[in-house]
Order: sequence, then C-alpha cells, then structure tokens
Amino acid sequence: MLKLTKILTLSSLLLQGWLPAHAQWKSFQLSRRGDTLNRVDQLDRKQGPWVESVPEQRGERGYEEEGYYENDQRERIWKRFSLEGVKIAEENYRWGKLHGNQRYYSYNGGLIREEQWRAMDPTIAFDTVGVYDLKDPDKRVGEVIVKNEGLSFRHGKMVHYDPRSGRVLLIENYVMNKLQEDAAPMATPDSIPRALPKVIQDFEKKKKKN
Repeated sequence: MLKLTKILTLSSLLLQGWLPAHAQWKSFQLSRRGDTLNRVDQLDRKQGPWVESVPEQRGERGYEEEGYYENDQRERIWKRFSLEGVKIAEENYRWGKLHGNQRYYSYNGGLIREEQWRAMDPTIAFDTVGVYDLKDPDKRVGEVIVKNEGLSFRHGKMVHYDPRSGRVLLIENYVMNKLQEDAAPMATPDSIPRALPKVIQDFEKKKKKN
C-alpha cells in the first residue's frame, strides 16, 4: 500500500530540480520510489495514480485510498485501507462511477459483502440492459431500456457474508437498482418495446413528483 508518509511535497521537488522534467503537471507528488503521484494537469484535472487520505472525524474511522484518475474521474480499481493498513474495500470504476464487482471487508479483513454495479455511458441517452434468470445467471431472459440519468446502479448479485466464518448469509439479485424477488423477467425478447418503454415513462413520472 502506498503510504502518504512516504510522499514528498511539491515544494521539496522544486528544490531538487524536478519541475522542468514534469512541466506538464500543474502539481504532483513523488514517492520514495520515484513515482509521480497525485498529478494535476494544467486544466486542474486529476490524472494518473492517486493516494487520498481521510482523517478520523466525528467518531468515524479514518482511511486511505489508492487508485487511478482519468480526466478528474475515478477509473479502474480503487482500494481502501484502514489507517492500520487493513484492506476494507476494493471497488471498480468506469466513467467516474461504480461499475463491475465491488468487495467490502471488516476492519479485521473478513469479507462482508460483494456487489455488482453498472455505470451508464455518459455519451448515450438510453441504454439497453440484459435481464438474466435468477436461478441461472448465465441465461439471458430479456432486456430493459433505461434512460441515462448519469447514475450507477446495483445490477447483479449482492452477496452478504459472515466476516468471521466466510459463510454466505444472504444473496440478493438486482436489475438496475430494483430488487428481484422471483425469477420472473422484467421483459422478454418478444415483448421488448421499441418506442418509449414504460420504464422511461416511470422515470419521467418520478421526476415530476420530486
């Protein structure tokens, strides 16, 4: 794990003559190994590998995170550690939002929960999402068309564990944040609407109520 205590400040880099070689960055830090971290480009966007620290406050335990930024958005895998060095979360990002498999651990290192998320491509207005059989997750039984509101959704399995024994306590299945309570699909291939689908109408109604 990259430690913030091992990072040199930019002021020390100026004294060492590093600025000319890294002039593309408005600011950055350097690890003891010579890696440039916490880079900010000339447009004030975070770029590349980062280490972030959140101190303990209001009774909440502090932690450190390490991961990767592209144009000010989190991308790829991010890891979160307690201040004692125990990994407490492992998250995947796309377009700055949770996407793919996520894992959360206790402060003793035991796995608490696994989640699956889906981020929406910000360049498209609507997205088509597959629906899979709850008893056979490899079997696609339909699809839904969802309006893109720039969000990330729980989509897939959420598995809860006993962090001490590793035993599975509960398995939940989600389709775009909606908990599935039976194996009935939200839509079948023969009934997929091609005009504005009902799910989009529901989005609009919900907006008006709010």
